[in-house]
Amino acid sequence: MKFLVDECVGSTVAKWLEKDSYDVVSICDEFPGITDDQVLQKSLNEHRILITSDKDFGEMVFKKSAQHCGIILLRLSQENPSNKIKVLEQVFKNYSDDLWHSFVVASEISVRIIKRPLS
Repeated sequence: MKFLVDECVGSTVAKWLEKDSYDVVSICDEFPGITDDQVLQKSLNEHRILITSDKDFGEMVFKKSAQHCGIILLRLSQENPSNKIKVLEQVFKNYSDDLWHSFVVASEISVRIIKRPLS
């Protein structure tokens, strides 16, 4: 799987993914300050699943019908890197086959997956 880690998620998560041999691009490290539209377009162009904590992507997808390859929205009570990694580990362990073309909302206690209809 290929991932794009949003600036709000941070480089620690990106480094953890790289360590686990995932193909990762970190906005924080490589493209700081780009807009949400540019982030989403980059993930789409490069066929990457976006990992973010920014709720604006939900609006882009559900209200503006923005296309995507997959989005994992982290809605956490504790935003520290170790908690983000812990939640992502559970998402990958239990739902890795469901991430592509899905909008995934993950918290410490639940995971909700909304599949994008393929046209």
